[in-house]
Amino acid sequence: MGSLAWEVIGVIDTDGDCAEWTFPAEPGAVRTARAAVRRQLHGWHLDCLADLAALLVSELVTNSLRHATGPIGVRLVRPAGLDGALRVEVSDPLPDPPRERAAHPEDESGRGLQLVAGSSRRWGTRPGPTGKTVWFELAVPG
Repeated sequence: MGSLAWEVIGVIDTDGDCAEWTFPAEPGAVRTARAAVRRQLHGWHLDCLADLAALLVSELVTNSLRHATGPIGVRLVRPAGLDGALRVEVSDPLPDPPRERAAHPEDESGRGLQLVAGSSRRWGTRPGPTGKTVWFELAVPG
């Protein structure tokens, strides 16, 4: 597992049709979450989605790091059936939903949710018992 083991608070499950991890609210979580997503998608033979999923997870984990102080959860749900979609969820303890904003050309941030919205089949947020979850779906190329 290499350096991944040092920066993951907990691996909840990586067997079956779902994989879940919890990462500390520290800058290294972005890199570690990307690596975990790529590794899992490779194991599921979904390499075609690995780069995009890792990029979008990076954006959402970065948002969580900027605004929340607690652990960050990442969950992948493998597509079912031929027309299924990979579902990716990023959770944090902050209850406030993220807001999509229009970044100006000189802004150095503010494009993450635009990237998620423009690159995914669907995306959204939902409240949880101790925070919120931002999710997106990626269509599996047929």
